[in-house]
Amino acid sequence: MGVSAVSVAAHDIRKTEPFRAGKLVGAVLGILAIPALWFAPLPLEPRAQHALAVGAFMVIFWIVEVIPHAMTGLVGCWLFWALKVVPAEVAFRGFSNENPWFLLGALFIGAMVTESGLDRRVAYTILSWVGTSYSRILLGFILTGFVMAFMIPAGPPRVILLGSIVLGVVAGFGLDHKSNVARAMILAITFSATLFDKSIIASTPSILARTLIERFGHVPVYWSQWFIAYLPLDIINIVAAWWLMNWLYPPEKNELPGGRPFLRQHLASLGKWSVREKKAAFWTALAVAMWATDFWHHVNPAIIGLAIGLIATLPVIGVLSGEETKKINFFIVIFMGANISMAEAMRETKALDVVADSLFRFLAPYIHNVLHSTVILYWAGFLAHLVLASETSMVAVTMPLVMNFAVKNHLSPLALGMVWSFATGGKLFIYQSLVLIAGYSFGSFTAKDVFKVGLFFLITQSLLMLLIVPYYWPLIGVR
Repeated sequence: MGVSAVSVAAHDIRKTEPFRAGKLVGAVLGILAIPALWFAPLPLEPRAQHALAVGAFMVIFWIVEVIPHAMTGLVGCWLFWALKVVPAEVAFRGFSNENPWFLLGALFIGAMVTESGLDRRVAYTILSWVGTSYSRILLGFILTGFVMAFMIPAGPPRVILLGSIVLGVVAGFGLDHKSNVARAMILAITFSATLFDKSIIASTPSILARTLIERFGHVPVYWSQWFIAYLPLDIINIVAAWWLMNWLYPPEKNELPGGRPFLRQHLASLGKWSVREKKAAFWTALAVAMWATDFWHHVNPAIIGLAIGLIATLPVIGVLSGEETKKINFFIVIFMGANISMAEAMRETKALDVVADSLFRFLAPYIHNVLHSTVILYWAGFLAHLVLASETSMVAVTMPLVMNFAVKNHLSPLALGMVWSFATGGKLFIYQSLVLIAGYSFGSFTAKDVFKVGLFFLITQSLLMLLIVPYYWPLIGVR
């Protein structure tokens, strides 16, 4: 091994040592939390105390990511069962819930769109429509991200896909990945993705939030109602992201040198619409149309999503091959099922009441009406998200508590749940989101850029929620 190779290896070791040490500390704390809470002399019912012990283990492991989230979830479900905290049908109840299967259907649809090449065709088509100036192309990428949020149910894959196309367009400008043009476009698609993931029930956190609101808030949550409730925010966010990037990062060049022919050339390189693309477009459009009209036909979105997802795997009428199906991350479905199972075990043993009473004892005096609830919950959710960095983990751990508080205090579970869910969109640091990490991987922006853009959206979103929640949401039945 040469000197340079040794230096690289040493650098890699230095980089990974703190990471490994953090995981080791987290593993020790998580494991010790079980006996510490199990045998602690607390004034609680034994079942509630034992459930808290297992729950603490799961939360610590999820925060530190000692092992994959799905495996932590399965271990926790097994502990609830093996230690006789709850029976097996409660310990694994989350897997009989509809929403893990909704997520599975969405994953199938996302794979269908990406594997068929439909995603790239949609991206280049929209870009060829909007024009060739820097500001128009920037807007085109933001709009493309919005359209793709309906088709690809996770922010990181969308950002990776669009980011790759961005760099191709930036090269067409004759610039590199460190230019203002690249920085603005990558930041725009990244932050837009984090916001669209909250406003459309198509990502893991929003699907999980819907599940927990229905389960513990005892209210129906329609896909269409959720979309309409956040639509004004989506429109404003699109405009705000476009304006902010134009202001913060003026371009080195205003016009794409190749003009429309450059974009049309990339679109033409995809060739004519393939049979697979046509099938993917048809089934995706059908799924979105059915979801958008669920207020009319009342067919569960999970049934629709899984039906379309399974159709995508069938011969002749489907799109996905067996090998392509294997690429789907089935672990995220297990993670969601385990999340819901933990909440069910905590509810069954009354441990949820204990935690909720402790958490909201400080917030309750400040929550008297919808306006106050919006302010307090939004910023409390943001602060919680600083600790529970994983959006999905934060929703899984805290949403049942919010619902418990809403029901006990005769507040709207749907409104409070939607505000709390949206609060996870506020981010100042890269570690707070896999979407930010995906965007950061292109090397176009820095942590300072994330803080500046994140602070802008954090403040503007809180102000917009003050207008939308008390004045607009009641008009569409979210009270």
